[in-house]
Amino acid sequence: MFVVPQLVLTETACLVGKLLGPVADASYLRPMAEAPLDCYAIDGKDLLRMAALIGTYADLRIGVVDAAVIAVAERLGANDVATLDHRHFTVVRPRHTKAFTVFP
Repeated sequence: MFVVPQLVLTETACLVGKLLGPVADASYLRPMAEAPLDCYAIDGKDLLRMAALIGTYADLRIGVVDAAVIAVAERLGANDVATLDHRHFTVVRPRHTKAFTVFP
């Protein structure tokens, strides 16, 4: 089971739709409904942590979605993160562990 903040799905769908159009967007969403995903909403504590991360790591220009992934991973105690953006996730020091294990 993969844990995914809802913002990740939103950002990905926007990118797919913008670059490839609505048919591709629909083709992206259908398999997501059947994928082993557990989508998490962002709560108020996550928003505060996201703001702190974005401010603390301002030089890295961590975006809202990456900050959401970090905040949710911290909340759930997840040590493993799947991302194509290794730079942010290897530099940021999460609260609950020394470092994330980043895949792929």
